[in-house]
Amino acid sequence: MDLPALPMTGALSQSFAEAFGRAPQGVWHAPGRVNLIGEHTDYNDGFVLPFALPRGVSIAAARRDDGVVEVRSLQAAGTVTAPVDGGTVASERWPADQEWAAYPVGVARVLREHGTGGASLLIDSDLPQGAGLSSSAALECATALALCDLHGVEIDRPALARLAQRAENEQVGMPCGLMDQSASLLCTPGRALMLDCRSGLSSQVPFDPAASGMVLLVVDTRASHALTGGDYGRRRAECEEAASLLGVDALRDVKDLAAALAALRDPVLRRRVQHVVTENHRVEAAVGLLRAGALPELGAMLNASHLSLRDQFEVSWPEADATVDAAVRAGARGGRMVGGGFGGSAIVLAPAARAQKVRDAVTAAYARRGWTPPEFLEAPPSEGAHRVS
Repeated sequence: MDLPALPMTGALSQSFAEAFGRAPQGVWHAPGRVNLIGEHTDYNDGFVLPFALPRGVSIAAARRDDGVVEVRSLQAAGTVTAPVDGGTVASERWPADQEWAAYPVGVARVLREHGTGGASLLIDSDLPQGAGLSSSAALECATALALCDLHGVEIDRPALARLAQRAENEQVGMPCGLMDQSASLLCTPGRALMLDCRSGLSSQVPFDPAASGMVLLVVDTRASHALTGGDYGRRRAECEEAASLLGVDALRDVKDLAAALAALRDPVLRRRVQHVVTENHRVEAAVGLLRAGALPELGAMLNASHLSLRDQFEVSWPEADATVDAAVRAGARGGRMVGGGFGGSAIVLAPAARAQKVRDAVTAAYARRGWTPPEFLEAPPSEGAHRVS
């Protein structure tokens, strides 16, 4: 059944009407995410512990029955129109100023196999670009929900997360794991999501910093990143090579770390394996701490994760290192870089009474180095993707 036109309530709905000359049939929202711990473990079939942010991507949309997806954004100029039955976006060499549209178009092309069709989409986002907070997955998941609702297609959320991941892998050419899409679709308020990236099974873990007298700060280091470059893909290829040499399906299957390291001759591969195996253990330990109500003790896990990402996986960057160092010196319990690396954001866990001191210390550290001042984002664990109206 067709969804009725939406009454003109809300700025995004009004903007849609102005852009497309008709009312939208709904507005959908999908959040960005922060991964509390468990970095570069997702594509190694491991464990992750993300939570949803209050910020994200919203899409006003209306169905089209001509097999075309027409996409506009309030953050970009122009309109992108593409057939839903086309090939892969990655093979079409889109102009640089239209690359953002590859994500919704890619989702439309993957979901077409499951019964969806065309749509007119107007996108809005309040996630900072390049901050490593998964704006791409939020865009994919908001698009996926909108297309399914508009065309009356029912797909359960774990399966929809895998389809959104497939769109990013195949259509955009970004070899991401399952975490970001699962976080955007499955997270709930006041909880972090313990996700097994092999099975797709997940559980909700209590995560309420305020109740423990703590605050989790998300620090946008203002060092932008782009994971479609070669470094991220190289890390994944190194992990796959190491798994092959060790005779396991994925690094998640390494049980004896010492034996695995002794079996590998390449020091780079040894470092990659050490990070992935120990990071999976840190996720499991973090879940235990949160379930036991020992959230302040999570700081040590964050610090260990950051050092491993910096020294073993080699994906950190100067601003993230300076953020963690300054924050801990100012009284934070711990912190780490988050996301794929090479730029983006860091997180800091601090007692609420010291939060301002931590902010001031991090800002001063940037000023001493002549860097652009960081931005601090509020990060209460929030609701996953949903239809707003």
